[in-house]
Amino acid sequence: MKAVFLDFATMGPGLDVSAMRALLPELEIFDVTEEGQVAERIQDAEFVLANKSWFTDSLLRSCPKLRFIGLTATGTDNIDLVAAKQNNVAVSNIRAYCTESIAEHVFGCLLGLARNLEQYNAAVRAGRWQAAEDFCLLSFPIRELSAMTLGIVGYGNLGKGVANIAGAFGMNVLISARPGTECIADGRVGFDELLQRSDVVSLHCPLTHATTGLFGEAEFRKMKSDAILINTARGGLIDSAALVTALENGEIGAAALDVLPKEPPVDGDPLLDYDGPNLMITPHVAWGSNEARQAAIDELVANIAAFLEGKERNRVV
Repeated sequence: MKAVFLDFATMGPGLDVSAMRALLPELEIFDVTEEGQVAERIQDAEFVLANKSWFTDSLLRSCPKLRFIGLTATGTDNIDLVAAKQNNVAVSNIRAYCTESIAEHVFGCLLGLARNLEQYNAAVRAGRWQAAEDFCLLSFPIRELSAMTLGIVGYGNLGKGVANIAGAFGMNVLISARPGTECIADGRVGFDELLQRSDVVSLHCPLTHATTGLFGEAEFRKMKSDAILINTARGGLIDSAALVTALENGEIGAAALDVLPKEPPVDGDPLLDYDGPNLMITPHVAWGSNEARQAAIDELVANIAAFLEGKERNRVV
């Protein structure tokens, strides 16, 4: 059974793949596969493993031996799932492997912004504390999480993980109904109501046709002027230019982003040109703790084993 892993470098260093090799003895691991190399490398493969490589209709039709695509991600927007089904290719993703890592990242960012840690650190390094008349500096506002309402958009494993930690901080938690729906159940609130009431909004929903550009000018105008927006989901959920305007004009207080619409942002992005202290950008690392990355590999191995046994596990096709 020929098998290839196309973009192993995206998983980072130090991972144990011995169990994967035991299941797929002919596995060939490539750190990087350029777009023009994908077709050649998967041509005779039965098993293809990948994180971010793209699989189009024409590519899938050109690989008659392909039986299984295993993703080391939850999102499946890089695969033509309709074409996979038509070509009898099973597709499995991984789930609940990085909940703790992402939830901790959300609160790391939130605490940093709510307590203005970066600005206080900069003030000390600039000599402002040393020159102060009092024992402390209180130049920037400090907010307690227990006095804040957290709105969560997307209430799967990740959203629930964030909600659990919020409860430990004593935060009031609101869960959004699906944007655009009139059906509000299970104690959820309407999307617009969540925007208006939340001091913090954390995004954990998938990128779909319905959620692309979910946050734009209209949504930022509905939010509190000191609200904090945190996105560890997909960059396409937010209109970058609209967010820059909202931050510049004080329509919202701050934002922390771990994702951008295009990654890496080789063509630039309006948010990268914004240098205000109320914006924090990290390079898609919220998921990337050592433990979460190994869990991703272990979940992939479990999906492969299930397929070989004729069972369905985490199947999307």
